[in-house]
Amino acid sequence: MQPAYPLPLEDEHALRLFGNAFGLLGRDKIELMLRRNLIRSLSDLEPSQVQPASLDLRLGPRAYRVRASFLPGKSRTVEDQLRALKPDEISLKDRGAVLERGCVYVIPLLESLELLDSISAVANPKSSTGRLDIFTRLITDGSETFDVVNRGYAGQLYAEVSPRSFSVRVREGSRLNQIRFRTLNSQHLARTDFAIEDKDLKARHKERPLVDGELNVRGGLVLRVALSAETLEGDIVGYRAQKHTDIIDVDREGAYDAEDFWDPIRARADKRLILDPDEFYVLASQEKLHIPRDLAAEMVPIDPAMGEFRVHYAGFFDPGFGYTESGHPGSRAVLEVRSHEVPFILEDGQVIGRLVFEKMAEAPDVLYGQSGSSHYQGQGLKLSKHFRMR
Repeated sequence: MQPAYPLPLEDEHALRLFGNAFGLLGRDKIELMLRRNLIRSLSDLEPSQVQPASLDLRLGPRAYRVRASFLPGKSRTVEDQLRALKPDEISLKDRGAVLERGCVYVIPLLESLELLDSISAVANPKSSTGRLDIFTRLITDGSETFDVVNRGYAGQLYAEVSPRSFSVRVREGSRLNQIRFRTLNSQHLARTDFAIEDKDLKARHKERPLVDGELNVRGGLVLRVALSAETLEGDIVGYRAQKHTDIIDVDREGAYDAEDFWDPIRARADKRLILDPDEFYVLASQEKLHIPRDLAAEMVPIDPAMGEFRVHYAGFFDPGFGYTESGHPGSRAVLEVRSHEVPFILEDGQVIGRLVFEKMAEAPDVLYGQSGSSHYQGQGLKLSKHFRMR
């Protein structure tokens, strides 16, 4: 177990630890942060938590059912808000507890941070969390935005969790979201946009393809939805979540028959799909992707002006995703799509999202697909790891 009160690092020590680098920190630097107690934990961390460009976060031993989502604001802590709301407390020890569909929970995490002033962070749901339609966001004390950890933050981390399609069982140690760390040098401290420019993506694509077809960039790599049997090499082009199902235990892999939770969507001759209001869909991109070893990517929500739906709120893509020996991009992006108030027609090839790339401070020593926790390497249209297909 890590010491409860480690000595603070001197600022000049930061230069020795991370150099004058700029970009997202990879696995080896995250492990260094753990050893130096910039990342702390109430229990021993598991090696599989450390991913090529992120750290899996774990739920703590208790959860709070709250009336509504909230942010603490600049001058308040999350605990301040919880005391004011007087929520029900739920134990997550042992067998854990069921988080009911449609309810909102705030859960202190096992991990906390003591960041240097040159390090910030951003969080996102894990891929499996998004594919279960569990809306999960990170909250910090004094925050005015979700999923963003300011430079130099010192304090507790919390997850806001709201299952949307299925009630789920979680327990202390369950992993629903993940965090990336960004180191900044003196030239980048004031920056807020870290995306690689389109012209640079075009140059990278010429060196080694980022997608298996034509590269379309518009503030990032444009992705289009696949709704044809020819593209997906099968007549199933998506899945829609059923309304009334059993509880899903988020820690059980391959434990559930897909047909008990999902209705398959078969390709139509017109290559269209009508999204029904407040339904949840799992779809796939037309493009197969490859994320280079020195870059990481994130799916960003579609512009609301382009359609009445939200896509892919579990959006981290690690270095090495989609790698193949042949050099051809090998993994599709799986899209978690929720429609809004009105029915909306999607057509095969319609723009549905953007993949924004960011520089790694240095390439990680282990890429996605090279460890046992890489469940979605080489994926096509694929449900989360919890389901088995007959």
